[in-house]
Amino acid sequence: MKLKTEQIKKKFTDRKIILTEDLYRFYKSEEPEVKKSTVNWRIHELIRKGILQRTGKGKFILGKSVHYLPEISNKEIKINSIIKNKFPFVKYCIWNTSLLSEFLQHQLSFRFTVVEVEKDVLESVFFSIKERFNSTFKKPAKEILEEFIITRQNSIIINSFVSEAPIQNIKKVPTSSLEKLLVDLYCNKNLFYFLQGYELVNIYKNAFDKYTINRSKLLRYADRRRKKAEIDEFIKSIEWH
Repeated sequence: MKLKTEQIKKKFTDRKIILTEDLYRFYKSEEPEVKKSTVNWRIHELIRKGILQRTGKGKFILGKSVHYLPEISNKEIKINSIIKNKFPFVKYCIWNTSLLSEFLQHQLSFRFTVVEVEKDVLESVFFSIKERFNSTFKKPAKEILEEFIITRQNSIIINSFVSEAPIQNIKKVPTSSLEKLLVDLYCNKNLFYFLQGYELVNIYKNAFDKYTINRSKLLRYADRRRKKAEIDEFIKSIEWH
């Protein structure tokens, strides 16, 4: 990909604000036939690599990566303690749907915590957490989601953990990276049926706009979930503005 990072740095080193139009003119002068969609994707790559930092719609500065670091609640810390104490060698991930708020156009009226654990101990972890938190469900069907989970607050869903999933540790709690989150929302259509269509497109656009996303990491995980080609095409189909 012809990002021309060094030329970008040199060209705009004294500019306080760089506009999308500036970048388009820059690439057009180097490659007269370049398409606007190609320039839009190059901008996203420049943001991902930390060459550009987005400051507003169509506005950038030369900058650094913006990392995704979600908040961890006390409830998630308690769940983490249960798993860590009873299953110290298990790989798992904990996150809450409340973290989706910053990416959504239409806010959810409910929230729930997702706990993903290795299949071998899924049953045992489910019963251990249910002892402490009554509203805990194991791989719920859509009917259960509609009747018992999205009609109340703060339920817990126990699901399978996909090996080699890209997670991060915050406050010593293994939680989802943004790359993992985006792939899971796309793949788990039954669990996240209320976030499909335009809302999913909106989540992807806002996530790419606000944070530095490692596209290679995202696609590696998508490959683990056997959705690499689909998700790659989905990202390319989005109109980046």
